[in-house]
Amino acid sequence: METPIRITVLISGNGSNLQAVIDKASAGQLAATIVRVISNRKDAYGLERARKADIPTQYHNLVKYKKQYPSTPEGVQEAREAYDAELARLVLADSPDLVACLGFMHVLSSKFLEPLETAKVKIINLHPALPGAFNGANAIERAHAAWLKGLIDKTGVMIHNVISEVDMGKPILVREIPFVKGEDEDLHKFEQKVHEIEWGVVIEGVQLSIKELREGK
Repeated sequence: METPIRITVLISGNGSNLQAVIDKASAGQLAATIVRVISNRKDAYGLERARKADIPTQYHNLVKYKKQYPSTPEGVQEAREAYDAELARLVLADSPDLVACLGFMHVLSSKFLEPLETAKVKIINLHPALPGAFNGANAIERAHAAWLKGLIDKTGVMIHNVISEVDMGKPILVREIPFVKGEDEDLHKFEQKVHEIEWGVVIEGVQLSIKELREGK
């Protein structure tokens, strides 16, 4: 039997996508072990989900780093880089094969990406938009607003490789979500629909990433 792939999950919030991975792994339907869940927000409910599943957790927040540097643009950048360097150290201490950013609301710099690349750790991210559209935060709300203006007729969800440009890494899996008049007028209902699709996409994306790692790509 093959050794399970070791996964570190980075989160910022509710952790419903994390829960999807926990459920599949505990049911033996995912050849993976979550070695740690790290959050940049102390009150992220995803930390509680991890604790309930006996998964080690870590809270790693940017604020203490910001306090160590001047509040100039250069100082803010230095604080972010110091935070990212320490995050890389924390992640690598668990020797994961894969890092999955599932609702992690922090843009990772080269200070995080380069040490993981050197260690040959694959990094993937879930983003609720189509490739090249609505990069960054609030993608669902921005897509919904664009649809209401008649600018688009669909959005989507993707799992992609993480590179230094935000949400621009090579897509691993893309799922289109068409807007349906009447059904999707309400943003809250549409957000729920997107999240439910995400849960399936996350599992497929993790499975594809595991396959790539097994094949040594």
